[in-house]
Amino acid sequence: MSIDMSQFFQVFFDEAEEGLAEMEKLLLAVNVASPDPEDLNAVFRAAHSIKGGSSTFGLTDIAEVTHVLESLLDRIRQGQMKLTSEHVDAFLAAKDVLKSMLDGHKHGATVDQDAVGDVRMLLEALSQGKSSSAAAAAEAAVVGPGGVHRYRLDMPVIADKDAEALADELSMLGKLEKSKSPEGNWIFILDTAEPIDDVVAICAFIVNVADLKISQAVEAAKSSDEERGYGFFDNFVTQEERERAQGYGFFDNQTAIEDKEREQGYGFFAPFVPLDISAKKNEGEAAAHAGGNGHGSNGSNGGNGNGHHDDGHLHGDHGGEKKAAKGGTGQESSSIRVSIEKVDQLINLVGELVITQAMIEQRVGKLDPMHHEHLLNSVSQLSRNTRDLQESVMSIRMMPMDYVFSRFPRMVRDLAHKLGKQVEFVTHGAATELDKGLIERIVDPLTHLVRNSIDHGIELPEARRAAGKGEAGVLALSAEHQGGNIIIEVTDDGGGLNRDKILAKAKQQGMPVTDSLTDAEVWQLIFEPGFSTAEQVTDVSGRGVGMDVVKRNILAMGGAVDIRSSKGFGTTISISLPLTLAILDGMSIRIGEEVYILPLGYVVESLQPLPQDIKEISGQGQVLRVRGEYLPLIPLYQIFNIEPSFTDPSQGLVVILESDGKKAALFVDDLIGQQQIVVKNLESNYRKVAGISGATILGDGGVALIVDVAALLRSSRQLNDESVFS
Repeated sequence: MSIDMSQFFQVFFDEAEEGLAEMEKLLLAVNVASPDPEDLNAVFRAAHSIKGGSSTFGLTDIAEVTHVLESLLDRIRQGQMKLTSEHVDAFLAAKDVLKSMLDGHKHGATVDQDAVGDVRMLLEALSQGKSSSAAAAAEAAVVGPGGVHRYRLDMPVIADKDAEALADELSMLGKLEKSKSPEGNWIFILDTAEPIDDVVAICAFIVNVADLKISQAVEAAKSSDEERGYGFFDNFVTQEERERAQGYGFFDNQTAIEDKEREQGYGFFAPFVPLDISAKKNEGEAAAHAGGNGHGSNGSNGGNGNGHHDDGHLHGDHGGEKKAAKGGTGQESSSIRVSIEKVDQLINLVGELVITQAMIEQRVGKLDPMHHEHLLNSVSQLSRNTRDLQESVMSIRMMPMDYVFSRFPRMVRDLAHKLGKQVEFVTHGAATELDKGLIERIVDPLTHLVRNSIDHGIELPEARRAAGKGEAGVLALSAEHQGGNIIIEVTDDGGGLNRDKILAKAKQQGMPVTDSLTDAEVWQLIFEPGFSTAEQVTDVSGRGVGMDVVKRNILAMGGAVDIRSSKGFGTTISISLPLTLAILDGMSIRIGEEVYILPLGYVVESLQPLPQDIKEISGQGQVLRVRGEYLPLIPLYQIFNIEPSFTDPSQGLVVILESDGKKAALFVDDLIGQQQIVVKNLESNYRKVAGISGATILGDGGVALIVDVAALLRSSRQLNDESVFS
């Protein structure tokens, strides 16, 4: 009788990725001079778990590498060998290779067998006390495992200007060729030694990664195009042929695998068959975190400990989270792994329940409270229970910011080493929770901001010494709740922004700026498209592409971004985001017979204007004077082409809105009231509508559209142009 093991593969992949992530976090935090024995034991347990799981599932290539890694780790933790920074580099290189091998089995991605061989040879050499002959291999493996690869990137439909901007970004990673398919989609061919994660992160600024198709050729980039094929030339090599050429052995050499498994005692399992798993990039990670981190040696989501090696000094959260991480292994039975699809389905059902409850409330509100006292009390109790249920279910979707913060220590370490800088990385508030949908979308903007802080903000050691600072710069990531928002800050103690340099660059690019601008207004200039003050372009930054997309992505999430900087003392970039986009508080407004929703976070106040406070500006529409300040007056009925009840603002009402530091007065007929709304995605259910961010179902069963306030205020100066929202 054979056992079908395929149902367990996804669990193994998830737990193996968790183990590798935990291993990397511990290695980056380890004190090389005096390592914590418990940290070494945790790294060993992670490697041992991956080895056991891969052997069980017949992934002998992974088992062989982890066996060598485990042997070296065992010698170090037993005190037979002293831990060195060279060991740490080798372990990190092994983690990169193991991750690529997991991706090979999980997604059918190509694995560089040369990189696997180099890392295995390096680990064996270090186990024998050798180091000089393997140092170069370690450096190559850490910087970019496997040397140069060629990737084909099939883009979704994007504007030509966006394609050119993306091409400029990608060209800094290596040689780039671009062309168009017969359907008009852009195709990029990239030769690079950088990890595929860097390629994906750059693409994510312009395109939806879910719509991006990336394929990789086996051959090194130095081969000719005719020999390579890449999947869209005539000489295309199939995935099966690539795997056979790499020696996976899962296709032609099945007998050899069965013999090896039989020798290892696995003969009672069915022969291994590679899975065809086409999961999206983040689904495995999402599933791994949906039920908590209670597997293997992971424990709870803890921050990093204190430690430093090479050019990067890495410090974790100062809130005692490391102790929690060490003691978290006993909590395995208190957590459960749940598919994120089930969580989303549960949240959707609770949203429908909230809508139904609002309908009931609206109908019973017309009943006589004396004759229907018991019914009204029951409905009131139902309302309280529904809100409690909704808050509990929404908390399931909340994830700690450590999910984001844990990605950066390795990046900071490698980037600081690459730029010749010393960086101490600190996190605060890693346990602060944010909605999963937002937490995944904030990763790419934060990545760009962190890279910019290291490249532009923190100075070289000699420059810091000359300024009376310590050689190691401090880069801090923090998160905290403020009301219904989460505030995420990226802070560095570098040289700060140069006001004169930014103004000079803005004038050079023809921007309408004056020397009388406030510092806050000057700092916002760096978010303008194509703006960069870098004196030379590097593969880190300086191309003028990215900061504008960072701001646009944050605004699209209903957030805001602010900059505080002091010359010589550093810069802080602050991001404010709503805790969730699934359910929000809104204000219902009426224009004619239509009802719209304004997100309450944008609403400052509402009032009925006096005729003398309304002024006409030639060619620019009307403005409203509010306590000495003139605000653009936005007639919503004109934007959405609705027949209003009033055309004179003094007969209707105005709602003062504020977004990204800009204010405007929205002219409406009437205010209906404040209510909690369940946000429905309009684009997936209908199509994208300009000026509208979503929709909701009202208590009477009708549909109300949610106004995109940020886009409305950005366009307020152009309202006389009828094509703004057409």
